[in-house]
Amino acid sequence: MTPFHIVVLVSALVLLSLLCHYLDAKYRWQLSAWLSDESVNPFKHQSAASETTNGDAKDAEIAALKERIAVLEAIVTEPAYDLNEELKKLSRQ
Repeated sequence: MTPFHIVVLVSALVLLSLLCHYLDAKYRWQLSAWLSDESVNPFKHQSAASETTNGDAKDAEIAALKERIAVLEAIVTEPAYDLNEELKKLSRQ
């Protein structure tokens, strides 16, 4: 076996491994576990529990941000705020 063949073989194995890990991350096919001879249920995603907790945290953060936006809108649309801004502009001059 020539050095060229060895380099091609190692490169192909590395490329196949990277493709396998990419497909696992993107589509959750669990190819790495299957090739490692681990017993996994292909119909049950391993990260399903973490997705729900992650989704709940995102929903809570979105709700908190919506509340903050509502408060800021109430402050900015208040007539006294506009008057106060005009007074600040006049006092700067």
